[in-house]
Amino acid sequence: MAIKTIDPQVQKNTKAKPAAAASRVLAKPVLPLDQIIVGDCIESMNALPEGSIDLIFADPPYNLQLGGDLTRPDNSHVDAVNNDWDKFDSFAAYDKFTRDWLKAARRILKPDGAIWVIGSYHNIFRVGTAIQDLGFWILNDVVWNKSNPMPNFKGTRLANAHETLIWATRSHEQKRYTFNYDALKTGNDDIQARSDWWTFPICSGGERMKNDDGKKSHPTQKPEALLHRIIVGTTNPGDVILDPFFGTGTTGAVAKLLDRRFIGLERDKDYIDVATRRIANVRKLGAEDIEVQSSKKSEPRVPFGALVEHGLVRPGDRLFCPQNRHVARVRADGSLMTGESSGSIHRMGAHVQNAPSCNGWTFWHYKSDQGLAPIDLLRRKFRTQMGLS
Repeated sequence: MAIKTIDPQVQKNTKAKPAAAASRVLAKPVLPLDQIIVGDCIESMNALPEGSIDLIFADPPYNLQLGGDLTRPDNSHVDAVNNDWDKFDSFAAYDKFTRDWLKAARRILKPDGAIWVIGSYHNIFRVGTAIQDLGFWILNDVVWNKSNPMPNFKGTRLANAHETLIWATRSHEQKRYTFNYDALKTGNDDIQARSDWWTFPICSGGERMKNDDGKKSHPTQKPEALLHRIIVGTTNPGDVILDPFFGTGTTGAVAKLLDRRFIGLERDKDYIDVATRRIANVRKLGAEDIEVQSSKKSEPRVPFGALVEHGLVRPGDRLFCPQNRHVARVRADGSLMTGESSGSIHRMGAHVQNAPSCNGWTFWHYKSDQGLAPIDLLRRKFRTQMGLS
């Protein structure tokens, strides 16, 4: 996949198209997929079609407000963030910039889209306020605990060993967004994924992009593992991911690997050169390799009564709890009877346990050749037979 860069200044100097041709182009805008747009991120986002992006990952300037050079105890220089793009005249100027780019980002998100923003204590609280004020709805804040943080060389405060990510949907009213819960749970050894992430070191070694002088190309390059978790967990193959602060292209590299489409926005030509070479060397995975554990919530709903109607469970059959202490009889309408009480598989599961609720599909078991098995296996069999899987 060849990576293209689009420079709006170059485009402006090209010969104008006839009005009719221009109107046809504007009537059906085409996204610059798998391309890097050169220029200001706010202007670039405002030029994109409304409601066209599935996910935004943003690593904006931190506005570190450094007062001078940083040195180690031996007086050697610390390569810190002192680039012009991280300098703002005041907090008010930074807040205006933050709100402007977030407003542009919200406009281009699809109705079921979402955004991730990463930052440090210098800026993330100001960013979080802007996110809420502009109408986004925060789903989680995630703490990235760095396994190899830079120490506090002066010994005047705690070592800054984490960064914070905010994951938010476009609005409070939004009911749908991508979250591959079961995929993240499976990758975490079948334990529910948490909001504290501690397996990612800061970029070093072979992953760190360097220039011809052997110095790091970008001071805040993010590890690909971090983007891997975000993209696997909150997008699907073919989704469009936009990074308004593209830098050396970590988002694009991981998106290409996992068969997602990307759009990068970047104004620094040196970063763009590095990102272009980096992404060109990525070979995306095959379709089977990027499949993830699907969520049961996304599968077609099957009522227990359908299993009775199709003979997978018959009226009069007995169902048992996992410990074989409770027994229920199946009735013709798909309800269960135990003692003098009757109701759905869920209601009766909760009843015999004296619990407020119960997942009847995993609580009730039937007798198979291998012993007791959850009736959820029969539901899976039904989906397969009916072509619903």
